[in-house]
Amino acid sequence: MEIFFAICAVLVISLQILLIWLLLHSKTGRIPELLKRMQHEEQKLRKEQSAQTNETIELSMKMVSDHISQNQTQTRETTAVQLRQFEERIQGLESANARAMSMLRETVSQQMDQLRTQNDKRLEEIRKTVDENLQEHLETKMNESFRRVTESLEAVYRGLGEMKTLAADVGGLKRVLSNVKTRGTLGEIQLSGILQEILAPEQYEENVETVPGSGKRVEFAIKLPTDHGKPVYLPIDSKFPADCYMQLLDAQESGDRQAIETAQAALRQRILGFAKDIHNKYLHEPETTAFGIMFLPFEGLYSEVVRSGLTELLQQKYSVNVAGPSTMAAMLNALYMGFRTLAIQKQSDQVWQILSGVKEEFGKFEDALNGTRKKLDAAGKELDQLVGVRTRAINKKLAEIGSDLPLAAGSDSSRIYD
Repeated sequence: MEIFFAICAVLVISLQILLIWLLLHSKTGRIPELLKRMQHEEQKLRKEQSAQTNETIELSMKMVSDHISQNQTQTRETTAVQLRQFEERIQGLESANARAMSMLRETVSQQMDQLRTQNDKRLEEIRKTVDENLQEHLETKMNESFRRVTESLEAVYRGLGEMKTLAADVGGLKRVLSNVKTRGTLGEIQLSGILQEILAPEQYEENVETVPGSGKRVEFAIKLPTDHGKPVYLPIDSKFPADCYMQLLDAQESGDRQAIETAQAALRQRILGFAKDIHNKYLHEPETTAFGIMFLPFEGLYSEVVRSGLTELLQQKYSVNVAGPSTMAAMLNALYMGFRTLAIQKQSDQVWQILSGVKEEFGKFEDALNGTRKKLDAAGKELDQLVGVRTRAINKKLAEIGSDLPLAAGSDSSRIYD
C-alpha cells in the first residue's frame, strides 16, 4: 500500500517536471494544449490512484476481518480446551478432598476414641485422688473448725466476763457523773490540764476572787498584763450539765423526736443559767475583762451548744464565750502568742531606753574628745614653738662659744655637737 502511494507521488512529480520542461522548450501556441493534456493525464492518474486505493483498502479490510475471525475461532477453541482442563482439575481436587476428608474423619474418630479412653482413665484416677484428699481435708477442716469454735467460745466467755467488768465500770462512771461535785471536779481537772500544758504558772491563777469583797471565786483566771502593773483577770469556769446531756443522748438513741426536743430545751436553759452565773459572779470591770469563758469538757456537748445557736446569744446577752477542749486550746494558744508579743514589746522599750542612754553617753564622749583634741592641738603648737625658736637660740649660743675656742678645741666641739 505504501509502495503504491510512493509510485503515484513519483509519477505526479515526473509529470510536473515534464510540464515545466515543455513550457520552457515548446512554442507559446501549444502551451494550452499541453496544459489540457497534462490535466487530463493528471485526472486520469488520480482516478486510477483512487480506484487502486479503494481496492487496496477493501483488500486490507478483508484481510483484517479474516484475521479477526481466525483469532476468534482460535480463542474459542483455546478457551474450550482450558475449560475442559479446569473442569478435569476441579473434579480431581474434589475427589482428592473427599478422600482426604474421609481419611481425616477416620483419624479424628480414632483419636477421639483414644482421648475418651485416656480421659476416662484419668478421671477415674482423679476421682480416687480427690476422694482421698477430700476425706483427709474434711477431717483436717473439721478438727480445725472444732478447735476454732472452742477457742471462740472461750473468747466469748472471757468477753462476757469483761462485759460484766465494763458494766460495773460504767455503773461506777454513772454514779460519778450523777454526783454534781464530781462532775464539777471532772471539768476542773480537764481545764487545769489544758492550762498547764499551754500557759506558764505565772500567767494564770486558781480559785481567784475576781470581784473584790464578793466572796465568789472562779475556778481559773488568766492574768492579762497592763501598763500600770496590776493584771486584769480573764475568768474561766468549767460547766458540765451531765444529766441534761445524758437525757439528750438517750433521746437521740431512741429516735423519739418529742424527747429530743424536750432534752434540747432543758440543756438550753441550763447553759443559759450557767452563763448568767458567770456574768453576775465573776465579771467586774476594770478588775476583769469585759467577757468570760465557759468551758465544756466534752466535744459532743460543745457541738450541741454550737448547733443550737447559743454561742451568739451568750456573747450578746451575758458576754460569755463557750469553749470545748479543742477550742479552749486554740484560745489559750492565741493568748500565749499575745503574751509573747507583749514581752517582746516590753523588751523593745527597754532596748530603746538603753539606746537613748548610750546616745547621751556618746554625746558626752564626743564633747570630751573635742576638748582633748583642742588640748592636743595647743600642746602641738607649744611643742612646735619650743622645737623651732628654742632650738635656734641654743644653736646660736653654741656657735658663739665655739668661735672663742682654739682650732683643735673647736674641732672637738664641732664633732661633739654633731
